Amino acid sequence: MSIWAWILLASLIAYTTKLAGYLLPTSLLERTAVLRVMSAMTIGLLSSLVMLNAVGDGQRLVLDARLVTLAVAGLALWRRAPFLLVVVLGAAAAALARLGGLP
Repeated sequence: MSIWAWILLASLIAYTTKLAGYLLPTSLLERTAVLRVMSAMTIGLLSSLVMLNAVGDGQRLVLDARLVTLAVAGLALWRRAPFLLVVVLGAAAAALARLGGLP
């Protein structure tokens, strides 16, 4: 199959999945187990995207100042710091890591 056929197939699958979500009864979507799975999937997807952007560079892994930034921001979030402080601490950690010689 050509690349356009794969793109059309993926688009069709995405559309039917979204349509199926609208056709499901509300009573099914409001169950406790379904809500837990949906929230866990969201957290898992977001954290995997963050990690991919933090240590990925094309087809290889890179350990650089982004990982230090992520660790400092994660620690600040764990300590329930305000979001603006998390951003400032992350930026400061990146600056210090790069000043220390990390790429």
